[in-house]
Amino acid sequence: MNKPKINYIVDFFMTISFIITAISGLVIFFFLPEGVQRGGYQQFMGIIKQKWIVMHDYSGLIMLVLVMVHFVLHWNWIVCMTKGFFLKKQKECK
Repeated sequence: MNKPKINYIVDFFMTISFIITAISGLVIFFFLPEGVQRGGYQQFMGIIKQKWIVMHDYSGLIMLVLVMVHFVLHWNWIVCMTKGFFLKKQKECK
């Protein structure tokens, strides 16, 4: 598989992971308060708080791994842009 296809797949799954992390984080923050509810589990949309936390944690870890892969795929570009920024060279990066 060529590099642009790998990059597209990594970026696609990184975006999905970000969306899941963001939504679950917002649900936990706004709709599932801290503490223990008497007589039952805290739920939102029929999913208990612990499941929201697990979903948030795992999607965040997946996103972290995919971001590292993304940096590896773009390492040459990052180095070229950094050199151009600090050395004031007008070299085009690919």
